Amino acid sequence: MAGLQSLLRSFDLQPDGEGRYRAPNADDGHGVVFGGQLLGQSIVAALREHPDKRVKTVHTIFARGGRPDADVEITVEQMHSGRAFGSSTVTISQGDRLVTRSLVLMTADEEDVIRHADPMPSVPKPEDVPVGAGTEGGDWEVRVVDGVDISDPEAVGPPDLDVWTRFAGAPDEPATNQALLSYVTDPFLIGTAMRPHPGVGQALAHVTLSTGVISHTLTFHEPAWPGDWLLLSHHSQYAGRGRSYGRADIFTQGGELVASFVQDNMIRSMPEGHTR
Repeated sequence: MAGLQSLLRSFDLQPDGEGRYRAPNADDGHGVVFGGQLLGQSIVAALREHPDKRVKTVHTIFARGGRPDADVEITVEQMHSGRAFGSSTVTISQGDRLVTRSLVLMTADEEDVIRHADPMPSVPKPEDVPVGAGTEGGDWEVRVVDGVDISDPEAVGPPDLDVWTRFAGAPDEPATNQALLSYVTDPFLIGTAMRPHPGVGQALAHVTLSTGVISHTLTFHEPAWPGDWLLLSHHSQYAGRGRSYGRADIFTQGGELVASFVQDNMIRSMPEGHTR
């Protein structure tokens, strides 16, 4: 995956006209633009038009894969701007090719009338999870509880996955925090859905299986800094008809629920005659 500095450069949107921006892609070595980058860029772009608010919810449809060797072009259409709420449509394209479109709801903070939150599951602390258990290396640290390997087609288990993650040295800035947090929500729910099925794993993605995120909805509950360890607790409720569905909650080390997300994915056999 992309290093922190490369990812931050992709979030540094350059104005390109009224409601329009251009940005480079993070260098992550993949053949398509990583969906988490596009989520983060959509959040940053929406906040440019609503600087007095924070993002509450972003719902993104991934229409087509993006090319990593071409900048993305971002268009923001403001739908509403009020005292408590704002909303915008954010479209990311490359030339005539539409890549994603997001609906982004912004909010201002208000006082509690009621408050409750689900508790964090009981899992080992990040320092008790072996470094080799899913660590990406560099400044994005990933530690998978129980050393689960979602890439291994023979590693069968329940459709659940707990992952500790942090960006060591990340700046603590509200828009960047939300963008970085959105980045880490992208990659794990497909593998979570594959876990119960022998002979199926992420190592086969783009080899014998055609996989990808098709829609993603992320809701922020509380501010959180991705420079600290955060727990992503995933569960896939359904898989079938070439698709999968899953959800996850995000907690701080102290057990505070800070965000939740759901994802629809494509998991189907590679079309006949396709070459990698």
